[in-house]
This record gives sequence, C-alpha cells and structure tokens, in this order.
Amino acid sequence: MAAEYDTSHVKNIVLLGHAGSGKTTLAECFLFEAGLLSRRGSIAEKNTVGDYHELEQERGNSIFSKLLHTKWRGYKINIIDTPGYDDFVGEVVSALRVADTGIMLLNAAMGVEVSTGLIWDYTEQFKTPMVFAVNHLDDEKANYDETVKEAKRHFGNNITIVQYPLQQGEGFRSIVDVLRMTLYTFKDGGGKPQKLPIPPEEKDKADRLHKELIEAVAGNDETLMEKYFEKGELDEDEIKTGMKQAMINRDLFPLFCLSAERNMGSGRLMGFIDNICPGANEMPPQTSVNGEPVHCDPGKPVCAFVFKAISEPHIGELSFLKVFSGTIKSGMELMNETTGVSEKLNQLYVMEGNKRSQVNELSAGDIGATLKLKNTHVNNTLHDKNVNYALKPIEFPAPNMSIAVRTVNKGEEEKLSAALHQLREEDSTLIVQVSSELKQTIIHCQGDMHLAVIRWKLQNKHKVEVIFEAPRIPYRETIRTSAEAVYRHKKQSGGAGQFGEVHMRIEPWYGNMPDPAGLTVRGKDVQELSWGGKLAFYNCIVGGAIDQRFLPSILKGVMEKMREGPLTGSYVRDIRVSVFDGKMHPVDSNDISFKIAGLMAFKNAFQLASPQLLEPVYKVEVLCPEDITGAVMGDLQTRRAIVEGIDGERNFTKITAAVPLAEMSDYSSSLRSLTQGRAKFKMHFHEYAVVPFETQRKLAEQYNKTAREELVD
Repeated sequence: MAAEYDTSHVKNIVLLGHAGSGKTTLAECFLFEAGLLSRRGSIAEKNTVGDYHELEQERGNSIFSKLLHTKWRGYKINIIDTPGYDDFVGEVVSALRVADTGIMLLNAAMGVEVSTGLIWDYTEQFKTPMVFAVNHLDDEKANYDETVKEAKRHFGNNITIVQYPLQQGEGFRSIVDVLRMTLYTFKDGGGKPQKLPIPPEEKDKADRLHKELIEAVAGNDETLMEKYFEKGELDEDEIKTGMKQAMINRDLFPLFCLSAERNMGSGRLMGFIDNICPGANEMPPQTSVNGEPVHCDPGKPVCAFVFKAISEPHIGELSFLKVFSGTIKSGMELMNETTGVSEKLNQLYVMEGNKRSQVNELSAGDIGATLKLKNTHVNNTLHDKNVNYALKPIEFPAPNMSIAVRTVNKGEEEKLSAALHQLREEDSTLIVQVSSELKQTIIHCQGDMHLAVIRWKLQNKHKVEVIFEAPRIPYRETIRTSAEAVYRHKKQSGGAGQFGEVHMRIEPWYGNMPDPAGLTVRGKDVQELSWGGKLAFYNCIVGGAIDQRFLPSILKGVMEKMREGPLTGSYVRDIRVSVFDGKMHPVDSNDISFKIAGLMAFKNAFQLASPQLLEPVYKVEVLCPEDITGAVMGDLQTRRAIVEGIDGERNFTKITAAVPLAEMSDYSSSLRSLTQGRAKFKMHFHEYAVVPFETQRKLAEQYNKTAREELVD
C-alpha cells in the first residue's frame, strides 16, 4: 500500500529513561489508546509489543531498541522504545539520531537516576527537543516535588511544569493540567479521564504555574512577549507556535505526569505529541558531511540514513532507515554513498515490534525498514544517483570492558569468526579484535550485561559454544640502565658456514639525549614503534669492522627480539641501540649470521640493563550517588587505583582515578553489584607505568616456566 501520511503528519519520538522508568509500558499505552491493541500487555505477563525478544522476556527489561508506530488524530507517530541500562547505550544513540522529540521518563519513586544523566548528554549532542514525564506516581514511595527538583538541578530550569498530581501514591488518580487549566480524573482502570474544573484550593497554585508556563513560552519570542504584555495571556495557537519553537531551540522542556502501569495520563501526552511536538519537516535540516543542507521535503532528491540493523532467522538482515529527503518506493535503486554500490529496495515495511507491514513508499521524515541490502550497513547514506549526499555518521561510545573469547570445540574458529562478524553488523558498540600481540580474539563491549547478551546470541542463535576469559595484559618492557654485550654467531656444518660478531650498547631512550659517550656516531635511525614508544638505532662502527650492508640485518634481529621481549615476551620500547664494533668472515658472513648475532647481543645486553616491566594504566571516571561514594572509593583502592579527583556533577559524585588495566577485568560487574546499578563508569588509556617489583618477578618467572615447558614439548 502507499504511504498513508505525508511528511507534515509524521512525528518521530524516542522513549528514554533509566531501566524501570516505564518506557515499554508507556509504549503499550500509546498503542492501546490509539486502538491498535484491544488489551494492554505487561512486562510481568511477557506479552508487550515492544519486549518481544525471548531474552528480554527472560530478563524482564528492554535490551534492544524497537520501532513501533501508531495513529492518533490524523498523525502517524513513530515510536522508538529504548533500553535503560548503560550497557545498551548504543541502541539509545542510534535512536536519537533519527528521532525528532525525546520523551524522558523519570521514576517518581527513584528520582533522577545515573543512566538518565548519560542519556541526557546524548540528547544535548543531538540537540533533541525534549519532554519530561514523571511516571510511577501511583507508587507508595512516589515523590513528585523532589523528582522535579532533582530534574531541574540536573538538567536546568528550562524544565517547565505542564502537569502536577493532585495526589500521589496508591491514591493517585487526578492530574492538574496548567496548560489547559483542567483537572483530569481517572477511573481505577485508567483510560479516558473525566475533565473537571480545577478545585478552588488548587486554583492559586495552578494559576501561578500557568503564568510561569506562558512566560516561559513567551520569553523566547519577542513577538509573543509583546502580545503577552498587551493581553496578559496568549491564545491556544500562539501557545502552540511558541512552545514548539521553544522546544526546537531547547529553551523549554515541558513536564507531564503519568502512571503508565494504570494508563493514566498517556492519552494527554499523545495529544501533546501530535499537537505541539515538532515533526521532521519543522526541525532544522540535516547537514551533509560537506556542509550541504538536506531539507525534509518529499519532492526533493532521496536521502535516507541506515541507523540500525538486525538479523532475523529465515529472513536475513533487516535494515532500519529514516528518509531525510525525497520519497523512497519499493523497487527503487539508490546509491550507497559510503560503499559506492547501487542497492535495490525490493520491499519496504513499517514496524510494530517484531511484526512488519509492507508499504509501497515512505515519504521524507518517515522511518521504516527494508530487507536484504547486500552492501549497506549502519551509518551508511542511500541517495538518488544524481546527488552526492553523505550524512554525518553516528559516533558510538567507546567500550568499557574487554574479554577474550575462544571456542569450546576445536575446529569451530571460522564459525565463531562468522558469528562475531554478524553480531558486529547488528551492534556498532561491539568491537572485535584479533590480537597478534596477545594471541587472543578480544571482544570490546559496554559491560557485563552487554557481554551476557553477546554470549546468549553466540550460543543460542549461532550455535557456538564459547569460553570467555580475561584477556592477557599488553605489558611493555624497557630498561633502566646502560649495558653492553658481545655475541659471536658461528656455525659450521659442511659447505658454507655462518659467522657474525656484534658489539652492542643499549641505553634507555629519551628525547634530545646526547650522543653515546665514547662512540663515534656515523648514522642514526629513530623509529616510532607501532606498539608505542621508540627505538633509536645508531651506527657507531669505526674502521669497517662490520660492512654497512649487514647493519639492516642486525636491526632486523633487534626488532625481532623487541617483538618478544626477553623478560616476559612483551613488546619492548624506548631503547637506544648502538652497534660499535664486531667482526666479519670473508666467506661465512651473511645476513642471517648478523641477524642472529644482533638478536642475541640485544637479548644479553637487555638482561644486564635492569629490565623494567611497564603496565597499561587507564583513566577511569565513575559517576555515582553521593551516599555510595565511600564504597566505590574503597573498591577502587583495592585495585591499586590512584584517585586523582572527586568532583560534583549534576548532583552526583564523579571520581577520577588512574587504575592499572590488570585490575579492571571484572570492574563492570563488581560496580553494578556494589551499587545496585546506581553508578556508571567510563575508561580510556592513559599511560604506561612501572609494574610493582613483586608483580614483575612473578610474571617473569611465569614466562620463563612456560618457555621451558614449550621447549620440552
């Protein structure tokens, strides 16, 4: 069928909030209120339209973002329901990229939770117009006033009250709406409310909040402000126009009241969405990478952006896209700006969770899906062949956790590789690295819950049994003092022999260091090593003791040993090597002889130069409520952390510390357990630092033992 709604009658909203704030339940209310459902599903009964995945039903919370749509008073409303845990933030970021309004749910019993702040940062990045909704007002611990205060402390005074509850807790059933100056009273089963006059005892409060709302609307528009001063009020159309523009500018964030569980307040919120929230054609145009505006106009050339992909059994890959310009039709061929490949859109769908309804076209501003695009991935732009649009890609957050993965059964390595590739296509926050240094396949992800989903998919969807284990630590080796060594390589086994002798001095390297004392420098080569640090290789040969042509072979031997350091087999860095003497044989000297001599001379000198093991240290930032700061600090200190700062951030405590990577392998799960999920963290590489002596001794002994065992085998 053709598109039912034109661009001006499509709204795209994303439901946001911490886990447990009620997003999926609210989405269910929206579908029910619009008449698409005859009965609302529930999380407990595992029958909601949004949380259809068996893993979500098993865990009782959203893991993946879901695209739904409903029809309300002549508008099509696309709804993206997102998960609330930090581990699945990639689903939130991709949804915000294509939404035109965000609905931020706050749990009235919990206030502003840590994940809410993380999500808010992304709404600021995308400049998303926002609506706040205080949910769970029927909870016995509900505290509307405190929740609003916390929200304003965290997100600013642009939060403006549109509704407040007449009562809260188990008796919650009435909402005062200060925009329409009406009291909405609900039956116990929720649904359509009775509209009543505001009680006399609430009139002064409602009038005050109404005045604050109108002033907030008028305060961002000089024309409206003049009208407000003249009349002392604004009419409905003026309010609608002013509020919409203020939301687009993020100068105003309206706040509503809800009990999604009892379906109280959802209809009014839907009315606000279709009546006032901006549509895609009312938002500032997208800007292509080269700065060209892409206007949301169905008559312009096609420009569509792929923001999500999932793989469904027996069907294949489903690509979710938003049409930013033009009108796409089934059978249309578009160019992928990223890959340069032409793609045919064989089928187009609108989505209702895991159900698809086929359509013939999608107009500018709309969101839908298509099947089996061969060379198109998340973050790709599709466009008409006569234009060259490339929309800005989504910047996904860096991972916070790394784990090594291997198969239980030998011979399934290729199967695992294919499965990880597929998971990477579906999840842009997952990074898979085959590390030649660590000799492991490493998964970089957002945390332990993210990892649990990856494990489930590997075992249940791809039928690969895997073992997760701590990744090896990418230590580095260096030296603290200068040392010299001589090594003669001599081999005679009939025919041509091998001979090479190298005299070598090694020293710790630092910038602008003077030339080596007592040596004549005839050439130098300072290299940036691919694994960090430097190698300075000096030619200090006098009198032709070693022919120039053998120096590259000596360097090759040194580099080979630096790739598997003498101390623990780790990469070596920040060393100056000076070759100052040696011997050749007129017949038996060759490249292999001097490579071996250089390698062994370097190894022997290294052992005499006070070897030093370095470990990667990461800068870790933890954001947590003030009441659990002490527990978080105590845990960090058991991890050899150096706490560098404790600051306030939006009513939370931010702890900044430098922590060795070796101590961070289980931090995600430990922090979640320690704080009941009320804290979040992020980490990034900071520096290499000296390993404690006892740790270095143990690691060196372990390496030597393993090397001896491999030699015996």
